[in-house]
Amino acid sequence: MKAAAVKKKKPSKLFNDAKWAWIMLLPNILGFCMFMLIPVVATFLLSFTKYDMLTKPKFIGLKNYIDMIHDPIVWQVTGNTILYTVMTVPVGMCLSLLLAVALDQKIGLKRFYRAAFFLPSITSMVVISIVWQWIYNPEFGLLNFGLSFLGLPTGKWLTSASTSLVSIAIVGIWKRLGYDMIIFLSGLQGISTTYYEAAKLDGASKLQQFRYITVPMLKPTTFFVFIMAIINSFQVFDQVMLMTTGGPGRSSSVLVHYLYQNAFQYFKLGYACAIAYLLFAIVMIITAINLKMEKSMREIY
Repeated sequence: MKAAAVKKKKPSKLFNDAKWAWIMLLPNILGFCMFMLIPVVATFLLSFTKYDMLTKPKFIGLKNYIDMIHDPIVWQVTGNTILYTVMTVPVGMCLSLLLAVALDQKIGLKRFYRAAFFLPSITSMVVISIVWQWIYNPEFGLLNFGLSFLGLPTGKWLTSASTSLVSIAIVGIWKRLGYDMIIFLSGLQGISTTYYEAAKLDGASKLQQFRYITVPMLKPTTFFVFIMAIINSFQVFDQVMLMTTGGPGRSSSVLVHYLYQNAFQYFKLGYACAIAYLLFAIVMIITAINLKMEKSMREIY
């Protein structure tokens, strides 16, 4: 009889556990639905409409997508976004890896340097933009002062079509450097020291150890940093909006900035939603490549 009583209580306990699990998950589920799922679905539906936020949305089918394909500005800002990615991702990854290797050595004030390099990644982009606008200022900026002191030509870095995007890319690299450095550091600390000790016994130099031990063993970490950096670079907006507003002309305008302009300056919200799905498609393709390559990496390691 006791065994039967115990068996009857078990389903009740399981039910209570499941109920409490759903109650605990409810805030996250509601947050996901309100701030992720519903906006994604609403954006998709609005991309098939003409909507200016003042009148009711009018269904126009694929017109926004057709207009987007024939819009030269879309391709210009997409090209700028790709160029920004090409400038920031390889340089940023190389610098952060070298920095991580340097700060993984036995040096003084190691914690201080790690914190100092990581600080920009958690600093507001508004603050960073103000600082870099002062650095780039053509009249009294630190960069032009240093160049003139060395007898080198100065420039109008943020107001010149040839240098505005490069100037913004430098800010992007500087802000993300510490974040990627921390990820690389965690990867370096996961490499067993026995590999390096064996290499030393074989007479391998520091450069050879880096090439034949560090780089291969960091491949999963490097791949993760690479994918996250690409996704982040395609979503760049803050420094463009704060430092150049996409100018001069559209030399520094990027995809998210053009999306913002269509939504909140031109009040073409339906068209902006179509551009958002272009960005979404690009990010999804990158994510799919990430998952496929991550699977192959998992099989190797």
